Amino acid sequence: MNAERDLGPQPLGALLERHQLRPTDLVHASGEQLTHKMVARALKGRRLTRNTAEKVLRALNSSILRPDGEAVAYRMDELFNYPI
Repeated sequence: MNAERDLGPQPLGALLERHQLRPTDLVHASGEQLTHKMVARALKGRRLTRNTAEKVLRALNSSILRPDGEAVAYRMDELFNYPI
């Protein structure tokens, strides 16, 4: 395992569980070209490009609504435990 690229499970996984979402939900919520493979890499802690990480962040934020109907606004550092 290459320590520079494999960073272990990310907080994104816990957020998906908390909001009862699956990786497929992120792919479907994204209006961009976000693939299942990109989401799987994000969850496993593979180092992502900034562009891919931003796609995951936007998909997560757009797939979660607060009770008042407003979208949630997670930040990058809440999804990943390494600097993007």
